[in-house]
Amino acid sequence: MSKRTYQPKRKKRLRVHGFLKRMASPGGQNVIKARRAKGRKKLSVSVGTK
Repeated sequence: MSKRTYQPKRKKRLRVHGFLKRMASPGGQNVIKARRAKGRKKLSVSVGTK
């Protein structure tokens, strides 16, 4: 058996999809803006409690 392909890492996930990453580019800012306009509870991937 080969191992599963998804090996989750919290830090990696935040660096790729986190709020600070989104706000770092104009496109990402548009994503946050659109999610705010839609009324999303979660704007981006946030730090979960372990």
